[in-house]
Amino acid sequence: MLTTDPLQAHHPIDPTRLDLAREFRRTARGHYSLELQLVLYRMRWSGAGLRHVLLALEPGKRWMLAQLPARRGEPIKTFPDQVFTSIADAEWAVFCLRWELLTGHSLSTLNLD
Repeated sequence: MLTTDPLQAHHPIDPTRLDLAREFRRTARGHYSLELQLVLYRMRWSGAGLRHVLLALEPGKRWMLAQLPARRGEPIKTFPDQVFTSIADAEWAVFCLRWELLTGHSLSTLNLD
């Protein structure tokens, strides 16, 4: 079975690099700089469980925030009050949660638009 090794994704995220958060906000589905690619790699492969993800409620139309369980086979935690009709807004919400988890700094109070 293929497993995620958090030690393989060791690129540190500098919480002062708000330019990378702005880049993601502007181009959530686009081409990224190398620095942002490394940050996203770290966010996506930072451990086996408890990562925030998106569940498609209506493919291409509505998404709900969810959190993977600590162990495979356990139920996924859903957040019914966090439903998005824009994939860019949904992915930004996940990016912000993962940023805060890995850096200890919140992006929610900053104006990054």
